[in-house]
Amino acid sequence: MKVGIIGLGYVGLPLAVAFAEAGSDVVGVDADSRRVERLRRSESDVEDVSSDRLRAVAERFTATTEQQHLAGCDAIVLCVPTPLANQREPDLSYIVDAATSLSAVLREGQLVVLESTTYPGTTRDRLRPILEESGLAAGRDFHLAFSPERIDPGRTDHTIGTTPKVVGGLTDACRDRAIELYGLICDEVVPVSTPEAAELSKLLENIFRSVNIALVNELAILCDRMGIDIWEVVEAASTKPFGFMRFDPGPGMGGHCLPVDPFYLAFKAREYDFPTEFIELAGKINQAQPHFCAEKVQRALNDVGKAVKGSRILLVGVSYKAGVGDMREAPAIKLANLLRELGAELSYHDPHVPEVGQLGLSSAELDAALAACDVACIVTAHPEVDHGAVVAGAPLVVDLRGVTRGIEAANLVRL
Repeated sequence: MKVGIIGLGYVGLPLAVAFAEAGSDVVGVDADSRRVERLRRSESDVEDVSSDRLRAVAERFTATTEQQHLAGCDAIVLCVPTPLANQREPDLSYIVDAATSLSAVLREGQLVVLESTTYPGTTRDRLRPILEESGLAAGRDFHLAFSPERIDPGRTDHTIGTTPKVVGGLTDACRDRAIELYGLICDEVVPVSTPEAAELSKLLENIFRSVNIALVNELAILCDRMGIDIWEVVEAASTKPFGFMRFDPGPGMGGHCLPVDPFYLAFKAREYDFPTEFIELAGKINQAQPHFCAEKVQRALNDVGKAVKGSRILLVGVSYKAGVGDMREAPAIKLANLLRELGAELSYHDPHVPEVGQLGLSSAELDAALAACDVACIVTAHPEVDHGAVVAGAPLVVDLRGVTRGIEAANLVRL
C-alpha cells in the first residue's frame, strides 16, 4: 500500500516512518520547504525519529512540498496543526488548506484519514464538503475516516505500534479501509461507529488529564496557604490501589493537545446551548498556574531579602515535558515573561532546547549558570539534569516539579 502523509511534524513524521518501516512506500508533504530539504537529507527535526531511522527508510520515503504526488497514493493521512485562534476558538485553517489542495488531486478509491485533534463533526461537516469539491462523493467514490493521534513525545514504552488505534469511518466500508491501513503498523485497531465518536474520544482522553491536573494544581495552591506539603499528600493518596489515579502539580500544562482540547469541546458544545463550565474551568486553572509559580519565586526571594527586580533567575528546563525539547505551549514561556515583567534578569538551561527565540535566549552551561544566579527555578524535570547538584550549586532553589523530594536543604523551596 502506498501511503501519503500531509504534515511532517511531531505526528506526521513518526507515522510516515512507521509505514515505511512496515514496507509501504510513503509520500510526505509539508508546506515548510526547509523541513522538506532536511528530510531529503535524512535529517530529522523530531526527537522521536532519529536521523538513522530516516536513512534506513530513505528508499521508501519521499518528502515533498507538492500535493500532486499524493495522486498515486492508496491512502492519505492529514496530520496538520489545529491551534486555537485569538478568541480561543478552533483554527481549522490548516485542515481547510490541506483539504483544498488535496481535492484537486483526489481520485476514486482513495482513503483519506484525518488525525488532527478537533471537535466532533469536523470530518463530516468541514472536511467532507471540501474533498467533495473534487466531484467525488465520500463513502461512494472515496473513503473518509477519522483516527485520533495518540503520540506522546519522548515515550518509548507506548509507541505507534503498541498503542491501540481508534478508527471511525463515514461508512462501514470507510471504517474497514482505515482498519486495514492501520493494521499495517498497529498491534490493535479499535473501531467505533462514527467519525464523531472517534473525534470525541480524543478530546475525552486529554480533557480527563486536563481536569485532573487542574484539580491537583488548585490543591497545590490551597496546600501552600495551609502549610501542607502537596507532594506528601499526593504520595499518600497514591498508595490506594483502587479508585485513585495519580496526577502531579506543576507550573502549568504544555504540548499541543492538553491546553487546547478543552476549548475545542467547549466551542462545539455552545452549538447545543450547553456550557461546559467544569471543563472550561479546568483549562482556566491550568492557564493561571504560571502566575502562582511566579508568586512562589517572588516570595522565595523575598524571604532571603531580595526583590525580583534585578534578581538573576535561572530556569532549569523550559520544554513542556521532561526528556524532550518540545516547546509547544510550554508554561516556561509564560512564567519567564511574568518574571521579566517584574524586572528579573533571566537565563535558562535545557539539554534539549539550545535556543528559545521567544525569549531571545540560548541555553547556558549549568554549573556556571548556577553559580551566577540568585535563584534556580526547576520548571522541567529533565532526567539528564542532576537536581541534587542544582540544590548544591545554587544559593536558592524553587522546585516546581517535586523532583527534589527526599532532599532537605535550607535553600530549597518546593511547590
